[in-house]
Amino acid sequence: MIEPKHPVLSITRQCALIGISRSAWYGPGRTETPLNLALMKLIDAQFMETPFYGSRQMARHLRNQGYCVGRKRIRRLMARMGLRAVYQQPRTTVPHPERRKYPYLLRDLVIERPNQVWCGGHHLHSHAARLPLPRGDHGLGDAPSAVLAALKHDGPRHDGPRVLH
Repeated sequence: MIEPKHPVLSITRQCALIGISRSAWYGPGRTETPLNLALMKLIDAQFMETPFYGSRQMARHLRNQGYCVGRKRIRRLMARMGLRAVYQQPRTTVPHPERRKYPYLLRDLVIERPNQVWCGGHHLHSHAARLPLPRGDHGLGDAPSAVLAALKHDGPRHDGPRVLH
């Protein structure tokens, strides 16, 4: 199809004649060296014994076996083989067992228009909803009354939210 060493036509011209972009044409992929293939077999065998070894420990293990390898080379070979170390993920937040878990009500809801969903927090700031509230910028102490005041204030402009979260 495309001959890289054509005597007259360049690769760019051949791609243009066929009707494909030059970036769509790829030359033959490079294969791994015999040493890398041997290293991949060793990595695979060791990974079956110690699946918690990452690239650093695997490189150290292979250096102890007498191979002159670096971590980046081992990381590349492990990624090519699809191997990732198995380890426990950090648990940065551990919920208290007696606390109630609140459901996320908007998980399966598709929001299709503006003002379809409103979210109210613990308090409502007067500058956020443009409501004349007492106590200035600190909002109202009672969240339900603040939300009701916002809904009552915003009523004439549109029909309001269908979901109040």
